[in-house]
Amino acid sequence: MSTIVVGYVAKPEGQAALRQAVVEARLRDAEIVVVNSARGGADFDDEDAFRAESDQDAVRAYLADEGVAATVRQLVRGQEVSEDLVAVAEETSADMIIIGLRRRSPVGKLLLGSNAQRILLDAPCPVLAVKADG
Repeated sequence: MSTIVVGYVAKPEGQAALRQAVVEARLRDAEIVVVNSARGGADFDDEDAFRAESDQDAVRAYLADEGVAATVRQLVRGQEVSEDLVAVAEETSADMIIIGLRRRSPVGKLLLGSNAQRILLDAPCPVLAVKADG
């Protein structure tokens, strides 16, 4: 069985990536590994942990309703999102990584978006980037 790694955040871009992962998993008879990555440290408190667990439960329920094989991982290792996604893709011998993107202002493009670029450049497999609705 093949594996699809999905970068997930509880925002429209994460939900778009998750929906596309379900489509791809059905086409490829693949298992989905959902990864939510947080930097951790002092900024990741009990409230953040509770919210992350609640988000994971919602993702698990959605994937169960869709009838696809899936694992959901919350990573708090102090790494960049791109590092975590690439590491999980390597660990699982993923056939594909799916990430969601959102529209950014010209200044935002200069300051942000490096995670998507790093994933595209460092991934050991093809990367599918999907846009959030709207």
